[in-house]
Amino acid sequence: MTKWSDSEVVKMLRRLKARVYGVVQGVGFRNFVKIHADRMGIKGYAMNLSDGSVEVVAEGQEEMLYKLLEKIKQGPPAAMVEKVDYTFEPYKGEFKDFKTL
Repeated sequence: MTKWSDSEVVKMLRRLKARVYGVVQGVGFRNFVKIHADRMGIKGYAMNLSDGSVEVVAEGQEEMLYKLLEKIKQGPPAAMVEKVDYTFEPYKGEFKDFKTL
């Protein structure tokens, strides 16, 4: 069994910031992201923006964030994701759960 030090665990924790464009509002996109984030133990939020895009800020294990990013690129059946801009940043630990705003 692998034993991780606290510093190794912190290195594996990351923050994903994504902006999702296309038909992503009014189609259950934020709830879709929340369902998958909750299943993966990811915390953060998904929020509609005034330009019709959705912002996702998520924190958790890097491997799970990559899996969530794939789900974001796919979107729910009623969505049409045209483009996803994203960056990975250092973990901040500022969220208690995943919310839709």
